Amino acid sequence: MINLISQVFSRINSLLNQFQVKRFVAVVLVGFLVLTTNANIERGNTKAVTRELDRVVHQDKADRPKTTGEWNREARQTEDEPGKRTQRIAKESAEAVKQWGSVYPDTAKRSANSVDENTR
Repeated sequence: MINLISQVFSRINSLLNQFQVKRFVAVVLVGFLVLTTNANIERGNTKAVTRELDRVVHQDKADRPKTTGEWNREARQTEDEPGKRTQRIAKESAEAVKQWGSVYPDTAKRSANSVDENTR
C-alpha cells in the first residue's frame, strides 16, 4: 500500500514538473500582485524627496555646479565668452580635484583596513 501511494505521488510530481506548474503559478501570482497593487504615488511626496536630495547634494561648501541643470545654466551664461567659460572650467576642476584629494586618503585608509580584516 505504501509503495502504491509513493508511486502515485511520484507520477503526480513528474506531471507537475512536465507542465512546469511552479513557473505558471509564480507568473500568475506576480501578475495578480501587479494588477491589484495600488501604485498611486503622491506628488507631494516626490517633491519632498526632491528637496531632500537637493539639500544633500548641496551640503558641501563647493562653489561649482552639482546638477545637470546647474551645469547647463552656467554653460548658457558663458555661451558667447569662451575665455570666461574656460576659466570657470579650470577653477571648478581645481576645486573638484581639491575636494576629491581631501576625501581620497580617508577612503583609501578605510578600504585598506577592510581588506586587512577580510584576509585574516
